[in-house]
Amino acid sequence: MEFYEVVRGRQSVRSFKPDPVPEDVLGRILEAFRAAPSWANTQAWELIMVSDAGLKKSLQSTLPAGNPATAAVVEAPVVAVVVGIAGRSGSYKGKAMTARGDWMLFDAGIAAEHLALAAAAEGLGTVHVAMFDFVKAGELLGVPGDRSVVDLIPLGYPARVPKRVERKPLSEFVFRDRHGDRYFPN
Repeated sequence: MEFYEVVRGRQSVRSFKPDPVPEDVLGRILEAFRAAPSWANTQAWELIMVSDAGLKKSLQSTLPAGNPATAAVVEAPVVAVVVGIAGRSGSYKGKAMTARGDWMLFDAGIAAEHLALAAAAEGLGTVHVAMFDFVKAGELLGVPGDRSVVDLIPLGYPARVPKRVERKPLSEFVFRDRHGDRYFPN
């Protein structure tokens, strides 16, 4: 698929077929995750690829009632669990270098979206799950204390492709030189 097609076409998929994802496809997706940029190339992330049905069911229990991705966590053949490593990204010699402190969530988000776009290019669906008990998820997966689960990404072949979600027009949020000066006049 052409790059801009992938970017425009990727959507949140919450219903998956049980078909396994071939290892070579997963390998390409993981390479895309690895290729993501990060603060000073710290790569302050790890991935746990969860395919065990019992463990996916346990991860599902970390989502609150009403989370629209609840079924996806167990339906998807794989859940990519993004783990961030605290205190590396945005730091130099142990000192935060930005007013915003640790940059780990930003870097992990970039890598997670690289994974999602690569999956879309392979004909797979994903959804970023952020509303869950990350402490409990970390305990279930044996994540050490200096690391934190930041994203659950169910990954697999879509059982249903959702209707395209409309996006705001560029004229609503793109400015030239100063905030409020429209880049695209109405």
